[in-house]
Amino acid sequence: MLSLLKSRLGNSEHGYVLVVVIGIGMVLMILATVLATSAISGTMKARQDQAWNSALSAAYAGIDEYQSRLSNDSFYMQYGNPSANFSTGSSLILPTGTQENPAFGIGTTGTWATVAGSGGKAKFRYEVNTTEYLETGIIRVRATGLVNGVTRSLVADLRQTGFIDFLYFTDYEIQDPEISGESSSCVKYEWAGRSTSCTKIQFGKNDVVNGPLHSNDTLYICEATFNGAVTTSNSSPSGGRLYDIPSGCGTASFSSGIAYSPTVGMPSTNAKMKRETRSDLTANGVPSPGCLYTGPTSVVLNSNGTMTVKSPWTKKTQIAGDPATSGTTPAMCGSIADLKSSSGATITVPDKNMVYIQNVPTVSSDPNYWGTYESGRPSCAYRGNSLGYPISNESASTSAYGCRNGDLFIRGTTHGKVTFAAENYVYVTGDITYSNSSTDVLGLVGNNAVWVWNPMDRYGDKLLSGSDREIDAAIISVAHTFQVQNYEYTGKRGTLTVKGAIAQKFRGPVGTSSGGVIVNGYVKDYNYDPRFKYTAPPKFLNPDTTTYGVTTWMDTPAAMNPDGSYR
Repeated sequence: MLSLLKSRLGNSEHGYVLVVVIGIGMVLMILATVLATSAISGTMKARQDQAWNSALSAAYAGIDEYQSRLSNDSFYMQYGNPSANFSTGSSLILPTGTQENPAFGIGTTGTWATVAGSGGKAKFRYEVNTTEYLETGIIRVRATGLVNGVTRSLVADLRQTGFIDFLYFTDYEIQDPEISGESSSCVKYEWAGRSTSCTKIQFGKNDVVNGPLHSNDTLYICEATFNGAVTTSNSSPSGGRLYDIPSGCGTASFSSGIAYSPTVGMPSTNAKMKRETRSDLTANGVPSPGCLYTGPTSVVLNSNGTMTVKSPWTKKTQIAGDPATSGTTPAMCGSIADLKSSSGATITVPDKNMVYIQNVPTVSSDPNYWGTYESGRPSCAYRGNSLGYPISNESASTSAYGCRNGDLFIRGTTHGKVTFAAENYVYVTGDITYSNSSTDVLGLVGNNAVWVWNPMDRYGDKLLSGSDREIDAAIISVAHTFQVQNYEYTGKRGTLTVKGAIAQKFRGPVGTSSGGVIVNGYVKDYNYDPRFKYTAPPKFLNPDTTTYGVTTWMDTPAAMNPDGSYR
């Protein structure tokens, strides 16, 4: 009986152990399942994260690829898919033939571009919006990247890097040889071996530059103050410095130091800006033509958003063809009768547009040509023009105020966004200020010199009363200089205030000094317009080398699904 009981107890213990073993096995199986599930989930998440990051990289690659296309073709902003959601309001055309671009695809049947080096696994599309280009120079691009069924989108604002990135830009740190009389052999960078006999223009002790500055040449600085980044294309330091110091001067003051930067190429002329007045290119890059005036032209900017224009030689204010063979006279540019009258034509400023003043054409097929004995031909004063320059008792050089030159005489209050360009000189005949410094923008582009008008009589005395001058604008002298007329005469003229940006081929003096004190002309007060970091005057001139930089990046919700449809 006892043995039977032991036998049963033993069997009972074996059964208990079996239950425990089975339970432990089940727990281990559950743990193994959890671990396996977790590992698979982690792997899937890692792959998802990798695709997520890669899709963003593909979108960045799309922006870079579009930038390279812009750099190779300055008119590439005309291309895009006009049916793309992001492109609403833009004047775009789809490129065809050898220009065809798969990145402009949309929808489920549209094409994608492939990221180079990805083996076809990373793709992108981009949509272009140019509605603000004429006003601000900004092209907005939305790129969508696609990797392993994941899409991400990115928006970037692109603006061409150029002269308005600097408060003060100079190609050569010498006076214009055409004005100074020095040899044309002086037109050479000092760091490239320019003769020491060529006169350099220095920044003086009292000069304060409140903004970024770049010179392609070697800077010559006597204790001036620079409150902004300073760069030079001089890569050969002299005495451990990137700039030269005149004898008897101490070192300059740099808030951000001075550094090397490659040369920025000046275009040879501003002639391409005339293209913006052609009425036959509305479907080919000039959707909104500006106004063309011929010969000496005066403009008074009125604070109410109008301008008063006198242009006696003008016949047609928009043209067609290159060279021009025909023209029109749209009301926006003023009637020909009013432009020829003593009171001029008062018209609305062509907002977000430009005005070009050309020389009187010498080719008879041009619609603005004048025959030698043609009726109504404007009269020319001796050594002057039909606008009344030179003024009474003014002593002027033979090169000033040419009767048939495309010269612009301008002053007043800017209300709107507009650029003026002249084939010859620009004369600033009075203050030019903004009605609203937050919204108004002005560009002044002279193919030759941009003069601060300062007439004198034959004794060297001033003919303008008062003092001081203010110019609120982005200013470029393409082939010559920004300079005060008769700067070495007329006595002290006060302060020349510039709020904007200045670019010139040669340094232009604005006054003379003795012992660091101005005795003739103006003291400089130059201040950068920080808006030029993000915007530009309409249709403004850019360097020869076309480079677009990103001013703003925005990560945005994915615009498209993996199948290409819009979300």
